[in-house]
Amino acid sequence: MLLPTLPSFVSQHGGTDAQVGLVIGILTLAAVIARLFVGPLIDSLGKKIILIVGNVILLISMGSYYWAASVAFVLGIRFLHGLGWGTTTTSYGALASDIIPASRRGEGLGYFGLGSTLAMALGPFTGIWVMKSYGFDWLFVVTFLSTLLSLVLPLFVSVKKGPAPAQPVSESSSLLSRMVEPKALFPAFLVLLLGVTYGGVVSFITLFGTEAGIANVGWFFLVNALSVFIVRPISGRIFDKRGHFWVLFPGAFFSMIGLLVLSYATTTPLLMVAALFYGIGFGSIQPSIQAWTVNRVAPNRRGVANATFYNGFDLGLGGGGMLLGMIAASTSYALMYRVSIVLMVIYLVVYLLYRYKQKEPS
Repeated sequence: MLLPTLPSFVSQHGGTDAQVGLVIGILTLAAVIARLFVGPLIDSLGKKIILIVGNVILLISMGSYYWAASVAFVLGIRFLHGLGWGTTTTSYGALASDIIPASRRGEGLGYFGLGSTLAMALGPFTGIWVMKSYGFDWLFVVTFLSTLLSLVLPLFVSVKKGPAPAQPVSESSSLLSRMVEPKALFPAFLVLLLGVTYGGVVSFITLFGTEAGIANVGWFFLVNALSVFIVRPISGRIFDKRGHFWVLFPGAFFSMIGLLVLSYATTTPLLMVAALFYGIGFGSIQPSIQAWTVNRVAPNRRGVANATFYNGFDLGLGGGGMLLGMIAASTSYALMYRVSIVLMVIYLVVYLLYRYKQKEPS
């Protein structure tokens, strides 16, 4: 809800274009910093406790937006918001990984991801509608109430205590290895590349619509969300039965086709076709990489592994907005989307080389 509306709020309070960019980037920075510490804390103190702490931080952030009267204050709140965001997303992912049976982890994390998919489909639309119809004060009230609900609901989630850790982290382990899971670095790099393309889509699709003469780009988000919603359970079952190759490899081609069609879209139907293909690719790859990440680590390292995974995606999301934005500024948004296909080509090459070198089963 805040993603498409806070830039307008900052602009109305005298913020420059650079400060509007900071509003987006500072949340990613804070989330990355938080996850470096949250991952180890989750594995030592417990996922549910850290989740509640993160939700409290988010609740304080949402309440503070209502009283924001300057750009500097908004940036400060946004940093706090990022700390809570990094804490909760990591905790939710680790908690879901524990609850889901290992034999159905791909399918289960696909279902889990539908929550964020639905939120990303309805949130921006709802946020813009509340902002235009009732103003920013009511927007912040609604986000506060939504966050309050997200604080209350986890209290009813029961967490069974699992077996003793099979691979405890030794006391002599380096600080870096405690904060970042080495076995999660390669999957995190793959999801970073995917995140760059996604950052270009969500950050500039509205401006691209203006450039291409498409009146309502909201159809892209709707069709994209529907295709993700449909494909995630299916791709999850394929992941569990056949392995990550049979999802990550074809998913890259669907993503590239979606980006290519998007770059040439000048009508709403073509925009919807692009959303369909990109949604299938993104919806297949993202939860499968997360499931692959969790499968590669010991149970007592799932918190750090999820933190590494989410940091990869968020760095790609934030970096994609900046990197592709510079390309668009010197060329066009259409060409920017064609250039972003190169990221998925790199993804494919690196992934295939890794599989060949590791001689991993599919």
